[in-house]
Amino acid sequence: MSAFKRKRGGQGLIDNKAKKVKFIVDLDEEPSETEQDKKREATIPAPVSLGKWTNKERVLIFSSRGINFRTRHLITVLQVCEIKNCNKCLFFEAKKKQDLYMWISNSPHGPSAKFLVQNVHTLAELKMTGNCLKGSRPLLSFDPKFDQEPQYALLKELFIQTFSTPRYHPKSQPFVDHVFTFTIADNRIWFRNYQIIEEDASLVEIGPRFVLNLIKIFQGSFGGPTLYENPNFQSPNMHRREIRLAAAARVREKQMVKEIQKVKRTEAKEDLEKDVTADVFLSPAEEKPVHIQTEAPEPKVAKKKHKAFKRQRMQMARR
Repeated sequence: MSAFKRKRGGQGLIDNKAKKVKFIVDLDEEPSETEQDKKREATIPAPVSLGKWTNKERVLIFSSRGINFRTRHLITVLQVCEIKNCNKCLFFEAKKKQDLYMWISNSPHGPSAKFLVQNVHTLAELKMTGNCLKGSRPLLSFDPKFDQEPQYALLKELFIQTFSTPRYHPKSQPFVDHVFTFTIADNRIWFRNYQIIEEDASLVEIGPRFVLNLIKIFQGSFGGPTLYENPNFQSPNMHRREIRLAAAARVREKQMVKEIQKVKRTEAKEDLEKDVTADVFLSPAEEKPVHIQTEAPEPKVAKKKHKAFKRQRMQMARR
């Protein structure tokens, strides 16, 4: 293992200006004459901590009552700021314990925007291998569509002022190791968080991820005149209602199909029980005249039968 060691006399870390120093390879043995060629010079940049911190933006993050663990996970992603003297605000509003709305506002004069947060996936659900240092500053990457329409240009400025890390911030690290991306697709803003790998400068997603569906943009803070309203927005209640109506329509369709099949089966059964050739040899009966009797019928006289005596019957039987 070889390490780089700075020579004595190159003490320039305390100064505000960058200085050139020489580095040699630190070997186990003393350097020989051939190893003198390995000496090289490098420039040490001025320390970042001695710069001036000018952008003192403060973001207040809080939420309403009734949030679940997914919403609380989103709040822990960003740095929780002090309640007082905050000129930016992120407010997570939960409704019916299933719908999450996010307000991003520039207080106290505005503007502000309201979003519906959808497809929230936490770090535990994604199980990604990437990782970044807490407190390091992120790069903000925006879709080119943000510069094409005025409402997205306004949102881009709000995102820059809210999510970016001010330069020379006392709690930030002097390097960049992750990227926040904001992409517009399907009339929604897709948020992703990627880590920058030092070896080949490739990106690895580390999460979390969510989608912002824009509802309205207001001139004031949390209200005021409406600057923009999304015509493609559909409320979650209406979306769930359409799903229920579609499910009910499918159930009614299945019931109608079952009834039609039942009627067809009964008709086929009746046709089989009825003999078609049974009526071939039938002839229509003659019509008889209708006689209406107006008088009562005469009573019938009962005739008595003459019975022979027993002796006579016996004689007749002998004959």
